[in-house]
Order: sequence, then C-alpha cells, then structure tokens
Amino acid sequence: MRSLFNYQSHGKQLSPFLLLDYAGPARFDATERARGVGQHPHRGFETVTIVYKGEVAHRDSTGEGGVIGPGDVQWMTAGAGILHEEYHGEAFSRSGGELEMVQLWVNLPSRSKMSAPSYQAILDDQIPVVDLAAGAGSARIIAGEFEGRRGPARTFTPLNVWDLRISEGRAVELPVPAGWTAALVVLRGSVLVNGSAVVRAAQMAVLDRTGVDAFVEANTDAVLLLLSGEPIDEPIVGHGPFVMNDESEIAQAVADFNADRFGVISRPTDVQDVPDARGNPSAAETRC
Repeated sequence: MRSLFNYQSHGKQLSPFLLLDYAGPARFDATERARGVGQHPHRGFETVTIVYKGEVAHRDSTGEGGVIGPGDVQWMTAGAGILHEEYHGEAFSRSGGELEMVQLWVNLPSRSKMSAPSYQAILDDQIPVVDLAAGAGSARIIAGEFEGRRGPARTFTPLNVWDLRISEGRAVELPVPAGWTAALVVLRGSVLVNGSAVVRAAQMAVLDRTGVDAFVEANTDAVLLLLSGEPIDEPIVGHGPFVMNDESEIAQAVADFNADRFGVISRPTDVQDVPDARGNPSAAETRC
C-alpha cells in the first residue's frame, strides 16, 4: 500500500479530496484465511474504492455489501457514521492472483457530514467510456461529466473522477474548470504534464487552481486518474477515520463510536471475526 496523499499533508490544497492509497500491483498466494481490514468506523466523508485487478468484498452497518472485481467501484458515504470491513473476495482468496486497487477519500461539506450513511455499488458496465480525441485512448467517467457523458456516482459537491488510458506517444487536453482543485495520479506508465513535469507510476501532479485544463502527453502506455473538484472552503479536523470541522465534533465522533452508535455489521453465522492485515483487532484508528 502506498499513500500518495492524506488530509494532514494535502487536505486544504486538494480539497475536496482527503486521501488516496494505491494498493499493489501485488501477487497473493491462494489461502483459506481471509485477508483484509476488519471492522472499523468512519464519519464525515466518503470512501471510493476502484478495483483494477483482483477482487474486494465489502460489508457495512447499513446492511449493504457485495464483491467487486476489475473495473468496478464502491462509493460509500460514511456521513453520520458507519462501520465497515473489506477483505479479498472469497474466490480470489482461494485462487490467489494479482491485486491492484485505489482507495480515495472525498470530503463532505459541513451541511452533509451528518447525513445518513449510504452505499453505491457501481459495476464496470455502468460506467460510461469516452474515446479521447485523435485515438489517444479512453476515459471512464466514474463521477462528474466529460464530453456529454455523466458518471453514475452521486456526489455531494461538484467533482470529477475519471479513469484514463492514454496510448504511448499520444496526447490529450483534459478540461478543468477555473478555480477547481485538480490532480493527475499516475498508476502505470509515465506522462508529461503541461510540457513541464514528468510524472511516473505511483506519483501525482497537482495543478494550479488559477489555470484551466491539463495537457497530458504519454511517454509510455499510461493509466491515470484525473481528480478535480470544487474546493470545500471549510476547516479540516481529522482523527484517524473521522474527518470533521472542529475538535468538538471529533470528540463527539469518538464518544458515539465508543457508545456503539455506529450500528452493527450483521454477518452469516459461519463467519468469524478476523484480525486486520497487521494481525491486530479492528479499531477506530484502522482505516480502509
């Protein structure tokens, strides 16, 4: 797992985006033991999981759950508080294979931080694909809009999450509204951004909000995410899996979690609790 940014290092600069972790590509041997992150809470933001290879199983205290594979997305709104857990899918665990995924945290404005938690399961075939100009590649529109195609994700503030493939030697101009935050996250390959910055795998380029659009040239075949959004001009105060606007709200989140006000995760009777990936019991400081 590589953390490319978090709310402590880039929270204000990259608002409304709080964190991005890039897992893999990594190969896992077959096993009968579940691998993943056990039950843990969130409040005040959304988590977005994008799978490129492998399989991820999700279950949460709203009663939602499911398994997503390559191309699929889980968009979970923690809102007022949720418990969830994520493991490798059962079939993937038993067969083994390569896992590659991204998890993005998206902030909620203060008016929505205590909204009811919810869950969006977005399958690959529900995500529109736009062919880039001059055969440069393609863009999957997970959230926001590009070339008249709108992504299926429901968001609380205006933002774009585009999953891009750009062919070696090709270039594309990507629109970014003036005043919006924008970052290009390269997962595979190497690109040149605005003729000045080479960005390689597991690196990102942050664009100046005073500019518009981004010109991207692929030095090799490249896979990248464009994240852009209208900044949320509010304080960011976080403590592990809770992101609110002030310290009193963080204290209340901790108190509510300790008082079991985040609900419970129902589970089949033949499933037992599993420690997190570090071998520790699940806890409020664990994130997924």
